[in-house]
Amino acid sequence: MLSIDYIQYLVQQKKKQEDDLDSLRKEVMALKIMKANYEHIVKAHQNTPQLGENQVSDEVKFEVFQQMMDSLFQSFNASISVANFAELSGCIFSWLEEYCKPQTLRELCLTTLRQTNAQLNP
Repeated sequence: MLSIDYIQYLVQQKKKQEDDLDSLRKEVMALKIMKANYEHIVKAHQNTPQLGENQVSDEVKFEVFQQMMDSLFQSFNASISVANFAELSGCIFSWLEEYCKPQTLRELCLTTLRQTNAQLNP
């Protein structure tokens, strides 16, 4: 009986290790994709002019960042309840899923850039 139990244990361990290996392979693939995306971003930044009339000032960059963060904070503040830690955690995850999706952040960024552009070029 001991041998059968040990064999079952080994089979379970093998299955667990195979699952871990599969998970690690997926993680490696995701990291490779992220690396490729970051390399693409670096190339794009290297090809942009460093000086010139198209250069955006730090003040404008900060204004865009500040407007985006203000908008995100307003939605966060309206969505979060701090009655207890469990509720806070649940609210945060819900808020992240709703307001921090790439498409939602892209739309927020585009809206903010349009508003800033309209302010700078009336």
